[in-house]
Amino acid sequence: MSGLASHVAYEEVPSLEGKSLQDIVTWDDKSFFIKGERIMIISGEFHPFRLPVQSLYLDIFQKIKAMGLDFVSFYVDWALVEGAPGHYKADGIFALKPFFDAAEKAGIYLTARPGPYINAEVSGGGFPGWLARIPGNLRDDNPSYLESITNYLSQVSADIAKAQITEGGPIVLYQPENEYGGNRAYMQYVIDTARNNSIVIPMINNDGGPNGNFAPGSGLGEVDIYGFDWYPGPTNRDIGDAPEYQLLNTIVYNGGGWLDSWGGPGIFDNVELTDSSFVRVIYPVILRDIGANVMKTFGGTNWGNLGFPGSYTSYDYAAAISETRNVTRDKYGETKLIANFLKVSPTYLESTPASNYTEGVFTNTTEVAVTQLTCNSSAFYVIRNSDYSSLGTVSYSWRLDTSMGNVSIPQLPGTLSLRGRDSKMIVTDYSVGDFNLVYTTSDIFTWKSFSNMTVLVLYGSQGEYHEFAVTISNQSNHSSVIVVEGDQSDISSKYISGALVVGMQVSSHRSIVRIDNLLVILLERVTAYSYWVPQISISATSAGYVNSRNIANSIIIAGGYMVRTVSLQGSELHASVDFNSSTTLEIIGVPPQAKSLFVNSGAVPHSVTEYGFWSTNIEYNAPALELPLLHNLEWRYVDSLPEIQPSYDDSSWLWANHTTTNNTGNPLLTPTSLDSTDYGFYTGSAIYRGYFTATGNEQNISLSTQGGDAFGSSVWLNDTYLGSFTGDIDHPNYAPSFNSTYPLPNLSASQTYVLTVVVDNTGLDEDWTLSNGEKLPRGITNYSLDGHSQDEVLWKLTGNLGGENYADLTRGPLNEGAFYAERQGWHQPEPPSDKWISRSPFEGIQEAGIAFFSTEFDLDIPSGWDVPISFVFRRNSSSDFRVQLFVNGYQYGKYINNIGPQQSFPVPEGILNYNGKNWVALTLWAQDPEGANLMDLVLVHETPVISTLEVEPAPQPVYSPRPRAY
Repeated sequence: MSGLASHVAYEEVPSLEGKSLQDIVTWDDKSFFIKGERIMIISGEFHPFRLPVQSLYLDIFQKIKAMGLDFVSFYVDWALVEGAPGHYKADGIFALKPFFDAAEKAGIYLTARPGPYINAEVSGGGFPGWLARIPGNLRDDNPSYLESITNYLSQVSADIAKAQITEGGPIVLYQPENEYGGNRAYMQYVIDTARNNSIVIPMINNDGGPNGNFAPGSGLGEVDIYGFDWYPGPTNRDIGDAPEYQLLNTIVYNGGGWLDSWGGPGIFDNVELTDSSFVRVIYPVILRDIGANVMKTFGGTNWGNLGFPGSYTSYDYAAAISETRNVTRDKYGETKLIANFLKVSPTYLESTPASNYTEGVFTNTTEVAVTQLTCNSSAFYVIRNSDYSSLGTVSYSWRLDTSMGNVSIPQLPGTLSLRGRDSKMIVTDYSVGDFNLVYTTSDIFTWKSFSNMTVLVLYGSQGEYHEFAVTISNQSNHSSVIVVEGDQSDISSKYISGALVVGMQVSSHRSIVRIDNLLVILLERVTAYSYWVPQISISATSAGYVNSRNIANSIIIAGGYMVRTVSLQGSELHASVDFNSSTTLEIIGVPPQAKSLFVNSGAVPHSVTEYGFWSTNIEYNAPALELPLLHNLEWRYVDSLPEIQPSYDDSSWLWANHTTTNNTGNPLLTPTSLDSTDYGFYTGSAIYRGYFTATGNEQNISLSTQGGDAFGSSVWLNDTYLGSFTGDIDHPNYAPSFNSTYPLPNLSASQTYVLTVVVDNTGLDEDWTLSNGEKLPRGITNYSLDGHSQDEVLWKLTGNLGGENYADLTRGPLNEGAFYAERQGWHQPEPPSDKWISRSPFEGIQEAGIAFFSTEFDLDIPSGWDVPISFVFRRNSSSDFRVQLFVNGYQYGKYINNIGPQQSFPVPEGILNYNGKNWVALTLWAQDPEGANLMDLVLVHETPVISTLEVEPAPQPVYSPRPRAY
């Protein structure tokens, strides 16, 4: 408690215990309860600040809901809402209420994670840059730090409190801090600040590992529910089991993908590494815990410089939902299969897992590993390869205790098999409505009891043999196995020990058998991806939260790109469905009162099978889209580095005159600090001007610069280009500054010269290890000039216009950097370009420098279509240059030609105006003496999707002269 009581009067804060504050969200040693009903929290992760078009929140939530998840956790990025100390500004595109409202409409519960530190691969781990200026350590009970966080924590927790479930909102859990294992008094202060601002829902943490930090009963700073992180990275092939902890716990982070770094192989390499087999093997490992958060169900974009140095603009993260909001990745479908199984398996929530996995106990081979979970007479078995890296197929058989006795499976002629990097969830004595499923060797997708039948949907990989057994009270009933669909030769059955055993071969076509009033559908796994289990709502505008009634009141739909909502309005069944191809839409379990079908608000004819399945055909005819050819547009050019001209006036710049720094662990190597964060500049880029009077004997200048991973810098003496550090991937965050010596031309004695140094900034470091890495400097860290002492060079600097008093209150404190055109605001729509030179970025510039290009074009995308659009650069391997892409004023791409790997930059509808004018601006920073030009830049679109999606554009204030601009 070192120092805290005397500074924040901790002893005056009343002791609060989470369970006693409310009775809506509770828990036991098995799972959570919401409103008295046992619920398993399998959560997606979605960061609203990475999608600045708030009308698209509902789209993401509906896609998460359609995947079978009913919970989402979210971060708040402090750096975006308190750009200046004491000025909390969570409004406009940073307002939280639209996010909460969209979650409520989609029927998604939320876990709030406002930090103050969030990590999350954002600049500074979510810490605003001004925090680097405070003395002492961050993330402990340092009085200066506590004073700095209080305004943010008080304001954001008050905003969150208004949307708690106790107030009728969607937020059910609150996480104080993030991956924290440090000072107890500090953790208690964070908790108490939230509690004192009306947070009454349970507190949950995410320890950096199963270390027991702040677990219930541990003392000061303890949370209500203990949680920890588990990152089975994409290259980890020996996963074993999820780590255990003896207390009630939840895995707060489980890798739902992986990010890529500057100079990396590209995000699609990680899409492959964390594919559907990753989901199938990793996710079931964590299912024995009371809850799990699949990190990054939707990643989004590090637009406007919000990312940390270790990664680039795309934050696709190889997530189930792509950066372009596409749901065609197999991992989306695979997650949907697992999540929907758990929804209809209430006994799973009360099951007790074995202490560890076993090999060769339940099966006849040690080549498969099995985790058993039991609940009364029911049991669940997670089976997977003992060697996760194995790609071979293993044949195996089971020996299990069931209501049929101790049986060897398969009982009919056939061979069970497990493919490489695969997993299955086997059940015994599992209730399917009024039927007892004695066992099944295939996975269960879902089951539903309808008015006239019960439907069980199973799936497996093509070519696999599977068996299931159903208890039959009358032996004669075994003759009533009816093959409804499929090849009769692929299906066999036998009455054994009071149960009907059915063997089925998985083919590319579904097989359906009927046993009494039980209809069993066996699907090939990929086919199952196109099945959906939406809740039927009485309202077309709200899906409703998950509960046993809504789970029961759902139907099964086959077909379509994605099912958003289903509602029953009188005798009309309304389905909101997206389509990316012509398809047959089949509805299983239509309510008996429904008489007509409406798809996307239009009445459609339908046929009905003898089992009550409704079927309708949807035609897909993609619109002819003609996106503008950027090569053919009229571009305007202006120089964006006038600072190197003799006539340039820098009187409005700041003198670098701080003789001390609070940058812990990074002592000054110069007479005054040249760390741009010490002067309020910590985003995008910084520019320095150093004055000295020549002796005539100078030969070299040496500079040390730092700007994060893949940063670069360039140096001029007056208007003479000296050279650049063009960036590399060997200078990551935490690495020493880049040191370079530049030869000087002959200088005239007694003449004053100006050094201009431009330094890129790829974001502030994040540091969850409590080492103050967020304070690592940006800009110039050291210098030496032949024949001069350091104090003979006087420096001025600038960054984004106004620094913390930033100019664009709409797009936030990080969107702009130091470049002249940015300071003027010319990257916004309708710049004053009439008198600029007519020149395109494909012509570029013929010398080192920074050029600014602007153009406009119209889009006319037909309504009723969702069409993801990206800007794609063609890489020029022989040129060193950096580009910023601005779309309607939003910085939506940082392209580094010589480092990569990102070349495609998606820009969502709402930033792009799909029916109207768009303004695009580029900063082209040429780091070669001969200049640079773009090889190509094109607009491309993905497959158009028929959709009911409605998008309202993000605010796009246009250019107006900035009185303070220089």
